[in-house]
Amino acid sequence: MSAQLPLALPVGPDQRFDLFVGHDWAVEAVSAIATGANVLEGASSRTEAAFVEGAEGSGKTHLLLAACRAAHEAGRRARYLPVPAFVGALEAMFVGVEANDLVALDGIDAAADSRVDCEALFHAHNRLRDGGRSVIYSSRIPAGDARWALPDLRSRLGQCLRVSLDVLDDDGRREALKRRAARRGLELDNAVLDWLFRRVDRDLKSLTALLDRLDRAAMAAQRRLTVPFVRGVVDAG
Repeated sequence: MSAQLPLALPVGPDQRFDLFVGHDWAVEAVSAIATGANVLEGASSRTEAAFVEGAEGSGKTHLLLAACRAAHEAGRRARYLPVPAFVGALEAMFVGVEANDLVALDGIDAAADSRVDCEALFHAHNRLRDGGRSVIYSSRIPAGDARWALPDLRSRLGQCLRVSLDVLDDDGRREALKRRAARRGLELDNAVLDWLFRRVDRDLKSLTALLDRLDRAAMAAQRRLTVPFVRGVVDAG
């Protein structure tokens, strides 16, 4: 990368746009915001702020972390903020945030019921947008939902570019796992995938954690990922 990621930024090797399966339009839109392409092209303020919504496991955090990675690679300053970890103290979390070109606020729905936190989000949004900064939000509840404690914040969020994500089906999870395996130099054939999807949890987080175990085991044993080998690793716990 052209710029080093801060140590506090939890960007793992899989949080990349090219490993995000499906939602090609969402990837394109968020990538443009992250890298400043919209700003350079003179796009409207609406397209310099995005509201990514979707259920648990739909890839919201992946998309926001990939955006931070892309911003750094483009020479921009980016900051990822996991809002649930700061509920009740969002005002303090936002101190100095305007120093960044991109701010990614993950899980803002955690603050929806708190008027104080919603006011902090509202004022931070205004400062960032007035300063020409790019902002990407993620939430499990829509921008226009009545649960937001501050109507003015609901209005601001509604002005953002809306990006809706769906949870991947089995075909999507298979493709995601294949891409992540390929990045590790591993080949997952259909027989191995069929066995995995019958025997282990199918959520992508669990599958990726298992892939890391298989990667280490295959490297240590100098073995390919065959069904018998994978079965042995899984049974060994």
